[in-house]
Amino acid sequence: MASGVPVLKHGSRPTVLLQQPSRPSINRNPNLKHTPRRVEKPWGYELIWADTSEYVGKLLHIDAGEALSMQYHERKDETIHLLSGEMRFSAGASEADLEDINLRAGESFHVSTGTVHRMVAITDCDVLEASTPHLDDVVRLEDRYGRAPADG
Repeated sequence: MASGVPVLKHGSRPTVLLQQPSRPSINRNPNLKHTPRRVEKPWGYELIWADTSEYVGKLLHIDAGEALSMQYHERKDETIHLLSGEMRFSAGASEADLEDINLRAGESFHVSTGTVHRMVAITDCDVLEASTPHLDDVVRLEDRYGRAPADG
């Protein structure tokens, strides 16, 4: 088949795997390899390792005891995955409806558009974030570092 997917034939004989022709080699464009962009934050830093028109991938390092803004997104949809550490993740439909969730390494949380949320690192944390590409879509409601409109 032209799809390059192996075809299984069944009959009175044992199953035979017919190997299809190999696909052409992948374009080895050196511009595809890159170094993640590091963005310093008051709570630690971000490594933006993927930034396309379709999605963004980040690694967030949050120092123990530090917190991200209490925030929501008007367009951005994201999922976080805690690679290491322990955090208190607060999420809800509004500030009044926040629920505290303890996340440990290996656990994930989907943050849909409009969800109010905040991450507080109990220990040093490394968090993977996969999201839509709306990097500037942050509405800060409260921030320890004076970055929310009401804080300044």
